[in-house]
Amino acid sequence: MSDWPYPFLFAHRGGGRLAPENTLAGMMKATECGYQAVEFDVKLTADNVCVLLHDDTLDRTSDGHGPMAQKRFADLLDVDAGSWKGEEFAGEPIPAFSDVGLYCVRSRLMANVEIKPCPGRDVETGQLVARDAALFWQGESVPPLLSSFSYEALQAAVAAAPWLPVGWLIDHWQEDWQSRLQALEAVSLHCNHKILTAERVKAVREAGYHVLAYTVNDIARARALKAWGVSGVFTDELDLMRQDETLVVAG
Repeated sequence: MSDWPYPFLFAHRGGGRLAPENTLAGMMKATECGYQAVEFDVKLTADNVCVLLHDDTLDRTSDGHGPMAQKRFADLLDVDAGSWKGEEFAGEPIPAFSDVGLYCVRSRLMANVEIKPCPGRDVETGQLVARDAALFWQGESVPPLLSSFSYEALQAAVAAAPWLPVGWLIDHWQEDWQSRLQALEAVSLHCNHKILTAERVKAVREAGYHVLAYTVNDIARARALKAWGVSGVFTDELDLMRQDETLVVAG
């Protein structure tokens, strides 16, 4: 099993419930709460700039509208991605991956970068996110962990930056998980925590891979997953999870 430098707790989309998701304010909130690692989503603009956003459209998490795939980076500069979460976040921009990567490196904040392609843009998104991640974390002792639901995007990421660790994201159990991970030379399988059992975690661990679980917002569930051998969980409940000292140490 490969060395595992990451902590057990990852702040989901940066600030979890405490800040607007996928923003610099969210990353800062994770740091403020004492987190050592964050998870966030990266996709491409129409002119191939890597930016942070979960959805395919701007509507839910900003005052912008329409598909990200149709927006150039310049179109995003005046978009407010913070006001929906609270007045104190008014004017928070949709950040470029470069800004968040620089913040993470400077703050010694480890990262799980989820590659989140717009529809039909799997290959180029995987390539460009991996290329940028390799550049931003060049020379750092702990590289970012790349993950994606898109197997095609992960294949492209591995081809672009084979030295970066990758994990495959699944929402439903996949019986071919081992062959898929082997083909990617992945280090981890990232699962919806609801599909995990002690037996499944044991099988993945015995095959030489780590297991990460999303999105875990209950302390008892997090404890159980850790006892089974899960290496990390993504949580929205930043304050709550930090109250349990057994969850703060590495997985």
